[in-house]
Amino acid sequence: MMLFLALVHYPTINKEGRTVTTSVTNFDIHDISRAARTYGVTNYFIITPVELQQQFTRRIMNHWLEGSGGLYNPSRKEALEGVEIASDLAEAGEVIFGKHGRHPVWIATSAKKYPNSINCGQLKSKLENDPEQPICLVFGTGYGLHLQIIELADHILEPIRGHDGWNHLSVRSAVSIYLDRLLAAV
Repeated sequence: MMLFLALVHYPTINKEGRTVTTSVTNFDIHDISRAARTYGVTNYFIITPVELQQQFTRRIMNHWLEGSGGLYNPSRKEALEGVEIASDLAEAGEVIFGKHGRHPVWIATSAKKYPNSINCGQLKSKLENDPEQPICLVFGTGYGLHLQIIELADHILEPIRGHDGWNHLSVRSAVSIYLDRLLAAV
């Protein structure tokens, strides 16, 4: 099975609905890479076109991959070995194609319900039916993915719903919940 994650920092929206670029956070680098490693995700892409944000991400990763951090915490190093940095989803798609010979199926995520969304069961079937097909779950930062990403996605995954309709999870929580629903051992 080839499941990838992409955390998009541009284009995203803010709470007023404006297009923004969000900042990469240390928590997102570490926590999502650990969840990805736990569930066997092939690679986790941090998507930002901002060179300074890419440098920030590389500096953190280098500390754990090549510096003293990896000696101090080998499991953190192992989790970060699956992280890639890309300027946009097209670049991430080319990396996936270059390594695996197939373009990924893009699955957007959102806290909003969109028509024709697929649920986790339907996506799980896709993963199981063609284990050689790369599938990339795309997550947004800020207040979510920009509509242009949603419209370009091959599918949109139904939002996570709690008990009373309130839904404003951190992206780290959403990634972990979706991974568990899709990949957990029974």
